[in-house]
Amino acid sequence: MKHPSNRDFFAYWDTQRGFARAPDRSEIEPSAVRELLGDIFVLSCDPDAGFPFRMAGTRLCALLGGDMKDKSFPAQFAAHSRREIEEIVTVVSEEMLPAVVGVTAPSPDQSRAHLELLMLPFNTRAHEPISLTGLLAPFEQPHSTLGPLEIVSWRYVHRPPEPIVPRTLRKLALARGLMVYEGLR
Repeated sequence: MKHPSNRDFFAYWDTQRGFARAPDRSEIEPSAVRELLGDIFVLSCDPDAGFPFRMAGTRLCALLGGDMKDKSFPAQFAAHSRREIEEIVTVVSEEMLPAVVGVTAPSPDQSRAHLELLMLPFNTRAHEPISLTGLLAPFEQPHSTLGPLEIVSWRYVHRPPEPIVPRTLRKLALARGLMVYEGLR
C-alpha cells in the first residue's frame, strides 16, 4: 500500500481481526478512524443489485459527483474496468482477501488523477447480508469531480505465513506440568 490513509485503515482493520480472517462489522469503531471517515465506504455484496454502496464518506461522494448511497459501485468505473472490479469485489467478499487497487480517473481539466483503492472484507454471519468496507484515497487532491475510474493495477493481500516450527518444539509449547519422555531401556 502506498497511500498513508490506506496503510492506517488496513493496520486498524488488521488489529481488529486478530487471528480471524476478517473482523465483524461491529468490531470496526468509526471513532477509531475518525480522520479517515470521509474516504471510507461500505458495499453490499449483492451482484444482482450491482454491489450498491451502503455508506460512503463525504470526500468520496465529492470525488464521484454526488451521494453514493444505493448506487452501483462498478458503475463508477469505465466500461472496460467494470468486469474486473466486480471480480475483485467478489473475491474480497467470498475469499476474505483484502485487495489494493491502483486507479486513475480523468479530471475536467484533462489531467489524470491517481488514486489507491483498498477493499477489506467483513466476517460473514448467517442471516446477515455480506458486505465489505474500503477506502478510496487520491494521491493529490483533485479540484473537482472525477470521471469514470479505471483500474491500473491490483493485488490481493495475503496474511504472512505462520513460521514453520518443528513438531518437537510444538509439543513442548503445548506441554504443561509433568511430561514423560519415551526412550530406550
